[in-house]
Amino acid sequence: MHLQRWDLFCRVIDNYGDVGVSWRLAADLASRGHAVRLFIDDAQPLQWMAPGGAPGVQVLAFDAAADAADVVVETFGCDPPPAYVQRMAERSVPPVWINLEYLSAEAYVERSHGLPSPQRNGLTKWFFYPGFTPRTGGLLCEPGLAAAQAAFDRDAWLGTLGIERRAGERVVSLFAYPQAPFAGLLQRLDTEPTLVLLCAGASQAAALAQAPRAARTLRMQALPWLSQPDFDRLLWSADLNFMRGEDSIVRAMWAGVPFVWHIYPQHDEAHVTKLDALLDRMTAATGDDATGRQLRALWQAWSGLATWPDEWPASRPWRAYCQAWRQQLQARRDLVSQLVSFCDEKAAAG
Repeated sequence: MHLQRWDLFCRVIDNYGDVGVSWRLAADLASRGHAVRLFIDDAQPLQWMAPGGAPGVQVLAFDAAADAADVVVETFGCDPPPAYVQRMAERSVPPVWINLEYLSAEAYVERSHGLPSPQRNGLTKWFFYPGFTPRTGGLLCEPGLAAAQAAFDRDAWLGTLGIERRAGERVVSLFAYPQAPFAGLLQRLDTEPTLVLLCAGASQAAALAQAPRAARTLRMQALPWLSQPDFDRLLWSADLNFMRGEDSIVRAMWAGVPFVWHIYPQHDEAHVTKLDALLDRMTAATGDDATGRQLRALWQAWSGLATWPDEWPASRPWRAYCQAWRQQLQARRDLVSQLVSFCDEKAAAG
């Protein structure tokens, strides 16, 4: 059985990772021949994230009246409107109901991926966890992404933004939460010719406010809001990416260049465990314990969990570490391929 009609539900909470993941999922599904409706409570970010939309994707208000589709995906436990859930229960053939969960490298993901959650109305909701191992749902990665990067010309693309890279200048992209320690980072970057490309949003103003008053080798360039394809191109353009959130950190992994994660702080310190779990996975996969230790110190400092380390990883082993990690991920099935197979299997089982 091959299910064609998909409904995705998304609530935009306080950042853009939720809509970013939801849009990438919707566009990828549609590119593979599925009809997709994205029900979202705030579509404004799509004006810059996906200004041209995507063939096969219809965007609707979160509570718009609609019949239930073959597959219903709620992103991050947002719960479809009660009236829609009632129509799901009234279908002669129940839809496959998926809760697409948050991304983590922690061990519980493997234990929880694919588990059922029976509902009082007789339906079953299935937990689908993205992840980094064969026992998880994988990562969003569109067909042709690697080929697009291989054909990419960074200087030509930067030129479309009116930016010219100087000879010998490294390029650093910066996308973080506004409480990040920008002053300490920019001081450390100002040791060799560096062009810092500041992503739009709250972190851009915070970084500019903390920039060195008399930078020696540092140039800073504020960027406009970028579409998702251009955001990928930004990461391909950089020699070092400072990224935040779930969607952007996965795109940094696909870029295959050194990256640092600014993790979203949680009141119960759960983000510390989450950050360490990812570094543990990466270091085990690459076998480079020395680079892994240096990265842990740097990542913890950037996320406000430790003081700045005296040494950063050297560029060449750091890049090799990231490319070895990417190679491991590329060998696994992507999230959309796994999700389609999972839903076909559940539908066939009745």
